Amino acid sequence: MGTRLGVIYTFGILCIFLLIASIALLVTNVFLTVVQNYVKKEVQLRNDTVTFETWKNPPPPIYMQFYFFNVTNPTEVLNGGKPYLEEKGPYTYREYKPKENVTFLDDGEMVSALTSKTYVFVPELSKGNPTTDLIRTVNIPVVTIMNMAKFSSSYILLAEALFTFKGAGLFTTRTVHELLWGYKDPVLSGIHFFKRDVDDYFGLYYKMNGTNDGEYVFLTGQENYKNFTRIVEWRGNNSLDWWTTDTCNMINGTDGTSFHPLVTKNDTLLFFSSDLCRSLYTTFEQELGVKGIRVFRFVLPNEVFANATVNPENAGFCVPVGNCLGSGVLNVSACRQGAPIILSSPHFYQADQKFIDAIEGMHPDKANHETFLDINPLTGLLVRAAKRVQVNVYIEKIKGFMLTLTLQCSCCETPL
Repeated sequence: MGTRLGVIYTFGILCIFLLIASIALLVTNVFLTVVQNYVKKEVQLRNDTVTFETWKNPPPPIYMQFYFFNVTNPTEVLNGGKPYLEEKGPYTYREYKPKENVTFLDDGEMVSALTSKTYVFVPELSKGNPTTDLIRTVNIPVVTIMNMAKFSSSYILLAEALFTFKGAGLFTTRTVHELLWGYKDPVLSGIHFFKRDVDDYFGLYYKMNGTNDGEYVFLTGQENYKNFTRIVEWRGNNSLDWWTTDTCNMINGTDGTSFHPLVTKNDTLLFFSSDLCRSLYTTFEQELGVKGIRVFRFVLPNEVFANATVNPENAGFCVPVGNCLGSGVLNVSACRQGAPIILSSPHFYQADQKFIDAIEGMHPDKANHETFLDINPLTGLLVRAAKRVQVNVYIEKIKGFMLTLTLQCSCCETPL
């Protein structure tokens, strides 16, 4: 009888526990459903809402940290040696990027806006002074002119004469400020004298401080929460024209500053970057906490910048057609006015080993060189992120140009 009473007593407790658990789960699911429905309704772009104001003028501080590679052995490189690079920086700038000229369209289903970017130097977060620190690096105007003139023997002769007259070489030494925001280049000035539409100033961010990259049209999320801030047009077009396939020319996702609410670990998050001249995608890596806030970390998988032999969908990024440089690099000369610019992750992280081995000073590291997005899954808000890009210059031996004849590599990507 004792055993029977014990079983009945245990069974009674178990029933009560299951009842309480069932009620708790029911309440929890109902509460979760209510929260999700509320988020779907509220996380959309409408006037006089917190969501709209946060999107229009992002409150978290954004910092741009610039690192430069100083070429320590230019003479050896010109004589066929391997480049030795020394990394300098960071030179940190606070970036302000409010949305301007905001206009609602189609009864609030879409909204157009300009994103004006302004950069202010932050000395306490920097190592060095951009106005006095000198960097010896590749002379991009010279390399660009060589690249554009290489198909014409007469243009080669004219370019060689101009280089000689101006005393221009394959390398130049400039301050960080000049390299970023612009300097009057002697070679470009020589061309500008005869061809006025050629600007005689050059800088990696020349005319990009206090300006915008064109008008965007976004979906507000009114019809479908998953379309929150998805781009439908940029500069009046719904696709790009730099690449050789429709897939690569697609403008996908958001601008990378916000995403739809109720993000799951199975989602693939898409965003468009005008800096990289293409759309990208990220996949879930891990769940983290940032100052007590639950976040999902999304990263760029290897196949995003993989060679077309690894990821056939990337064939359209090989320009001209069939000219694939390898995994981990992207030739963006088509959207950089013909300048032979190659983009990659810093220190060629996730790129082919041949790029790392070709230059002394490359030390790829996931923690320091990976692009990631930390997103609150409930709201889709970006809590923390790092977009890391390295600008490289494509240099090749060009018959007729004395500056390239002694280079060790037939072609190479040299980081700035």
